[in-house]
Amino acid sequence: MGVESQGVCNQRYSLIPRVLIFPVNESGEVLLLEGARDKKIWAGYWNGLGGHVEQGESALNAAQRELLEESGLTAEKLIYCGQVAVDTGQIPGIIFFVFKAKQLSGQVCASKEGRLEWHSLQSALELKLVEDLYTLLPLVMRQRTSGKPFWGRYHYDDQGQLVMSFRH
Repeated sequence: MGVESQGVCNQRYSLIPRVLIFPVNESGEVLLLEGARDKKIWAGYWNGLGGHVEQGESALNAAQRELLEESGLTAEKLIYCGQVAVDTGQIPGIIFFVFKAKQLSGQVCASKEGRLEWHSLQSALELKLVEDLYTLLPLVMRQRTSGKPFWGRYHYDDQGQLVMSFRH
């Protein structure tokens, strides 16, 4: 069978794949990134690390690459926490794969993406976070290696407000 058997069609809904990584140190603190002021999206907001899955990469490979590029760290253990499909009301939408990075090595180093800081979950929830992180970050921090992943769906209501739902 050739590639045509995959059923790719421009009339079908398509998704842009991204990864979102939350590095957690041995003290249980999470490394967050305050978006640089010149970023196109989320400038001045705190978020996890991450970015696009490039052609030819798996979500796992993209998470490893983005973690290293944005923080200088590598993880012995990447825990898959779940995925979120984002209906943007347009084609394409977005899907992002969420990971918790543990057993870290390397030195945290600055990147052009923004400023990095370690935070407890409690102090993180007091920051100016990207709006979904107030819900998403506690889910990630509770996730265990043997835990079941969550399945999320985001969409925007008629007033342009984000609506989130999760299943386990």
